[in-house]
Amino acid sequence: MSSKRNIFLALVLFLTVVTGFFLGNLLARRAGARASRISLNNFLTRQFQGNKVDEVLSLIETQYVDPVDGVEMTEELMRDLINKLDPHSVYISAEDLDNVNSELEGSFSGIGVQFNLRNDTVNIVSVISGGPSEKVGILAGDRIVEVNDSAFVGKKITNEKVMRELRGPKGTQVKLGIRRWGTPETLYYTVTRGDIPVNSVDVAYMVEPGIGFIKISKFAATTYTEFLTAIAQLKSEGAVKFIIDLRENNGGYMDQAIQMTNEFLPKNKMIVYSEGQSYPRFDAVSDGRGTCQEQPVVVLIDEFSASASEIFAGAIQDNDRGVIVGRRSFGKGLVQQQIPLSDGSAIRLTVARYYTPSGRSIQKPYEMGKGEEYGMDLFSRVEHGEFDNADSIHTADSPVYKTLNGRTVYGGGGIMPDIFVPRDTTEYTPYLNKVVNYRYLYQYAFQYTDENREALNKLKSWQDMERYLDTQDLLNKFVAYAKSKGIEENTAQINKSSSLIGRQLKSYVTRNILGEEGFFPMFYKDDKTVKTAIKELKKQR
Repeated sequence: MSSKRNIFLALVLFLTVVTGFFLGNLLARRAGARASRISLNNFLTRQFQGNKVDEVLSLIETQYVDPVDGVEMTEELMRDLINKLDPHSVYISAEDLDNVNSELEGSFSGIGVQFNLRNDTVNIVSVISGGPSEKVGILAGDRIVEVNDSAFVGKKITNEKVMRELRGPKGTQVKLGIRRWGTPETLYYTVTRGDIPVNSVDVAYMVEPGIGFIKISKFAATTYTEFLTAIAQLKSEGAVKFIIDLRENNGGYMDQAIQMTNEFLPKNKMIVYSEGQSYPRFDAVSDGRGTCQEQPVVVLIDEFSASASEIFAGAIQDNDRGVIVGRRSFGKGLVQQQIPLSDGSAIRLTVARYYTPSGRSIQKPYEMGKGEEYGMDLFSRVEHGEFDNADSIHTADSPVYKTLNGRTVYGGGGIMPDIFVPRDTTEYTPYLNKVVNYRYLYQYAFQYTDENREALNKLKSWQDMERYLDTQDLLNKFVAYAKSKGIEENTAQINKSSSLIGRQLKSYVTRNILGEEGFFPMFYKDDKTVKTAIKELKKQR
């Protein structure tokens, strides 16, 4: 298996595990679950006061032969207890709670990564676009094994300890030792901490005359407000049709997805409903005040689109309001409610399932207490070829539902796209795998930018940047740079991957000068999924 494939598979597993941890569904907290919250708190009070768990802990603390840390034992017990439930219920210690909430609520100073502790190792789940870690070359899927030249693995590594080491005052530095799939040696990076904003609309721009493109990375507390600003901006520039890119968006706040969906639907259309054993049914219905009720829309999804992303895509699809393009989404249809505990910790407890307007439960199958097996689903999709061929998507045994206009859609795990677009591997080569794996493309782009900043600063648009960079022989300069780093030339492989290498180099250089507003239009210029969406919108009046 190639190193590129290893990285991809590793990232799949990491993102699967972390989806529930960092971006748990909080619909209940924001969508009329006050009565449910009271009943759950009463239940917890009854269950965890004066029961045999307390008795056993008390006996161990007072009568066990050796001293024990009762606090640590209780923390481990809580984690083990919640881990017996579904893959998306989670216990959050008091020390971790503020840090976890800040991922969606505010901003902080740090290195700009999301992580998960697995097998006593810090696994980087995602790297914040344009953040400090990305700038030095750290990748999603990397494992942090050293911090400031000291080993940073083992059972004593906790979420709180990781936060304490990685976050800190702006401008301070931390040295990280990284192990990377397919790379035998430890890689070292010195990261300068910076402000990490929790922006969720990465970019909004005119992808073609009349067609506005909005990329949303997550559903945070400000997503709806950011979205309205983006829509207004694009309409002022002449947009009458829209592409909403939710690829790799693994969710967040449900109310933000509901409000965003409301902008596209006429009055009294179901957006989503949820219900559970002790959770009264909640229906989210459009109010008819949306600003985009008539504009054609295409939604882009992939295997990492989850939770709130699936609510938005499912509502658009079931109401026949737009076209879904891409690959089958993740399949997370469980609602978590965050419940505070008496010591300042909290649990995000699954209290309900949510359903699309046609009645589909998007949640893929799982077994209680078997989170690792749950994570294998995306591995299976890779092995079955689902990312490469629509015929590999198993729908034969999937429940069948009907959209508002009678089209057939499927339940059983994730949103099936209306138009399938396979991943593009036509330019993949071992040479490309190496330069991507070692992050040499990104590093050379920074070096080139530093050496040519005066000339580059004169360029004010991504189109100007592209025209200029096309005259700079970037490919050959990069090949020489990679060779100086130990990557030998392979003419045939370089020629096969030349277009992709060139596009990435130009995109990274452009980001260094123009930011995300320059990066994404350059990066997505030849993106097949975006091109498919444009083609579909051009058919619509």
